[in-house]
Amino acid sequence: MSKNNNCSEILFERAKKILPGGVNSPVRAFNPYPFFVKHAMGSKLFDVDDKVYIDYCNAYGALLFGHAYPQIIDTVKTQLTNGTLYGAPTEQEVAFAELIKQASPCMEMIRLTNTGTEATMHAIRAARGYTGRKKIIKFEGCFHGSHDNVLVKAGSGATTFGTPNSLGIPEETTKNTIVLPYNDIAAVETVLEQEGNNIAAIIVEPILANVGLILPKTNYLSTLRKLTSQYGIVLIFDEIITGFRLALGGAQEYFNIKPDMATLGKVLGGGFPVAAFGGKTEIMQTISPIGEVYQAGTFSGNPISATAGYTVLNLLTQKKHQLYPHLQKTTNELCKALSDLSKNYNLPTQIHNIASLYQIFFTNQPITNYTCAKSSNIKMFNAYFHELLKQGVFIPPSQFETCFTSTVHSPEDINCTVEAFDKALAAASKEA
Repeated sequence: MSKNNNCSEILFERAKKILPGGVNSPVRAFNPYPFFVKHAMGSKLFDVDDKVYIDYCNAYGALLFGHAYPQIIDTVKTQLTNGTLYGAPTEQEVAFAELIKQASPCMEMIRLTNTGTEATMHAIRAARGYTGRKKIIKFEGCFHGSHDNVLVKAGSGATTFGTPNSLGIPEETTKNTIVLPYNDIAAVETVLEQEGNNIAAIIVEPILANVGLILPKTNYLSTLRKLTSQYGIVLIFDEIITGFRLALGGAQEYFNIKPDMATLGKVLGGGFPVAAFGGKTEIMQTISPIGEVYQAGTFSGNPISATAGYTVLNLLTQKKHQLYPHLQKTTNELCKALSDLSKNYNLPTQIHNIASLYQIFFTNQPITNYTCAKSSNIKMFNAYFHELLKQGVFIPPSQFETCFTSTVHSPEDINCTVEAFDKALAAASKEA
């Protein structure tokens, strides 16, 4: 392909003819066209037009160690010479699962999968099989993958049965899914008073990271734990994003709350496709082949992903006392700059951060749930995003995603990013 400084545009036109919308996941699309990556290393992405970006998307949180981290790559290279897939058990997957259990004690038994969608789907199925109940509760703004039972949104009022959020999902598929507002314990209590003995599971992102970044109110998660125990409901923490990002033990460790089940992904694989669900032994023993809840996957626990994941967890275990404070420091520096610059430009902003996650909302209104997040100024965010991109800083292209720091963001990266923030917030101020 000849270099003419618009190779991404040419590739996008090509892609649109063969891929719906020109992408293989909708979050990758933005106007006028996304850049196409040629390679990546450390904190940087390099596109097909040879432009370099400091990366705060980090594959939507998966790359805690940045791109092509040598120790992960080297162990995978070694495994490649021994084969990529066997269709039979390996020692790697057992050792990997043992490390997961050490990090996440609620996961007494574990089943490895390939994606977060698979993990949450089968966790819900296991909870239903274990309890013999049909209904589940999820929260508006929580994303638990793209399977039918959870791809729903709330209607009017605090307590609604979910209607599908996508064509192709029959309404009867989601009739047993109840959608409630996040951070509203009263709504949960009202539903449980009426339906508590019919609810198999409550599934929740401990921190919402798919609608921007929204933190739980004080005692919100602990009260969910108390209520689910009271009614015999399986509490599932969806830690696909928060797992290993808040702490080695994820949100469970950070908030000191032990759910009945958890799902993990993203950071777990260090850039390779792997996820997991697990929980109490008596729940997980309902899973086939020892139980009657069916789950299977040809690539589940494959030696490449298991090797990468084992390496990641070993690194995290060895480095946790230095790594997590460093990530928090980096995130704090970025968010302080965003706050100071927002004041300089007299911008209405809410800046949320925790551990290695952060996001800015362009609004004066405190952001505590999905409805609040939707009130933020999208035009201002788009101006902010595009100017950052122009300045060589890549963040997720939607207001309703979360930015992530990594262990390889350098002081020079932070300084360059703060300079880009200045220009980006100036651009956003023109849309106020």
